[in-house]
Amino acid sequence: MSEFAGKTALVTGASRGIGRAVARRLAAGGARVIVHYASNDDLAKETVAEIENAGGQAYAVKAAFEDGVDALFDGLRDDRLDIVVNNAAILGGVLNSVTPEQFDRVFAVNVRAPYFIIERALPLLNDGGRIINVSSAVVRIALPDVVYSMTKGALDTLGFTLAPILGPRGITVNTVSPGVTETDMNAWLREDHDGAAERSVTEVTALGRIGRPDDIAGAVALLARPEAGWITGHVLDATGGYFLGPAGGVVPV
Repeated sequence: MSEFAGKTALVTGASRGIGRAVARRLAAGGARVIVHYASNDDLAKETVAEIENAGGQAYAVKAAFEDGVDALFDGLRDDRLDIVVNNAAILGGVLNSVTPEQFDRVFAVNVRAPYFIIERALPLLNDGGRIINVSSAVVRIALPDVVYSMTKGALDTLGFTLAPILGPRGITVNTVSPGVTETDMNAWLREDHDGAAERSVTEVTALGRIGRPDDIAGAVALLARPEAGWITGHVLDATGGYFLGPAGGVVPV
């Protein structure tokens, strides 16, 4: 695949999980990938090594978004950008369990950082570029982590609000909304040894399994491709049909 040949992509939270899968997928398509990470040097090196061993190009930049986005942009190597993927996020907490400091940290990473990354990236982003934000199915399904859910709702709004603003430059702004995916954020799937947690998810998922990071990477790549230039302001559900309705279309009576 060479659909991203000659392109440079910035992927946040790319040392593991969905971000790593996105970085690998874009690199496999020919993009030079900037692998952002917050703290784990070893995982970031692994991601870059995987890409390079597969014949791709990548380098890592360390930045903790609680402190803003200056460190990220200071680490770029005079790059022009073609694709920006805002993937980095942290969980929040349930009602009555979150301190004001924790609340502010979740919003700093999940909302403030994507906003200012986009703002700082725009002078570097070539016309016809792609901005893709990674949201969550929690925006349409009420789940207990209310703070995290609020941040993802803000991210959805950011996407469709920016689309007409950046349209004159041919820059598309879209959002990918994963469901339950096999990542460290969903470690409860691995910790439940009798499989009850996984069954509870697969039974309400149209495609009958837990999502994988590569599933989400494929959705991101779809929106990043040149052929997706007429899609903007869109939220792409990449949940495998999570919580759409009764399995098999059978309605109990």
